[in-house]
Amino acid sequence: MKKNIVIFEVEGGTDKWINGLRKDTMPIVDAFKKLGWDCEVVYFRDEWSDEIYQYAKDRFDAYISRINPGNLSSGDKNYFETLGLLSQQGLLGMSDPNEMSTLGAKNLLITLKETELVPNDVFCYKDLASLRDEFPIQLAKGERVLKQNRGSTGQGIWRVQVWKDEEWNGKISNETILKCTEAVDNQSKYITLEYFMNICQRYLTDKEGMMIDMPYLPRIKEGEIRLLMVGEKPVFAIHKKPKKDNEAFSATLFSGAEYTYSKPENWKPLVEVFQKNLPLIFEKLGNVKVPLLWTADFILDDDENQNDKYVLSEVNCSCVGFSTQLDLGIQDLIAEEAVERVKKKYLEMKV
Repeated sequence: MKKNIVIFEVEGGTDKWINGLRKDTMPIVDAFKKLGWDCEVVYFRDEWSDEIYQYAKDRFDAYISRINPGNLSSGDKNYFETLGLLSQQGLLGMSDPNEMSTLGAKNLLITLKETELVPNDVFCYKDLASLRDEFPIQLAKGERVLKQNRGSTGQGIWRVQVWKDEEWNGKISNETILKCTEAVDNQSKYITLEYFMNICQRYLTDKEGMMIDMPYLPRIKEGEIRLLMVGEKPVFAIHKKPKKDNEAFSATLFSGAEYTYSKPENWKPLVEVFQKNLPLIFEKLGNVKVPLLWTADFILDDDENQNDKYVLSEVNCSCVGFSTQLDLGIQDLIAEEAVERVKKKYLEMKV
């Protein structure tokens, strides 16, 4: 065991501090050093991928990815390939490409819809033909939310409803007027179903292209709850309330949402149901590892007895930040969890 961890960053992007790194990266480095471990930050560039592989493969026990794939100029292909090669050389990935791909895609909601955290009324469209055939049937039942499979800051997430100011007989046709609001900016468009489905074609083109269709949950107005997790332990909660606007349903900072930070104990019923379901969730996801640092977002809904229930809306483990909460010692929990995982891996290798 080398007792040495590499953290991968990328140059540029809006998530960087005055030292060119994410503001919460150096606190993680310092936390490892307090434990007697070395930790080094390496910038990733596509043109350096071979050199980075050669540099890292025999020097480190594990890598921690701190890169938002959207900040990689040519996408995540070379980056994921490099991480995969390092994993093959024995470096423990936190998170590895499999975790990031599995948990970062919205279609995990399809996999999990048999659990109590995801409603059964969730569908997946992998091509324009299935969207045209199935989406009008679901829309006739009531408001829907369509999400592109990958994306951030609310891009490609649409609240869709029939514009009932128009004469409507309960039947959906290509000429039915819809009110479509995108989460990225809460701006509404009044367009035909045909026009909207043509917009959606852009989300269905690449090999992972698909759209997830789920019912609109009116209690999103009360806010979305994000749990930040270190391994299986929730370390703090963020209550994200959309701005006070009749059209607003997006809970991102970019769209004007208000964030309130609190302890997980303030959301005890949510924490309990989520932790109870964690084994089943990761079993259904193919026994992918629980990430080192990750988030899960939930929207409030009502069960059949009008009690609160929590609906999982998204998971992320690609580039999770906690720069506003450095005083909570989350960096120490991350370092401790990472060290325990590396030690466990070496013990398993000896068996």
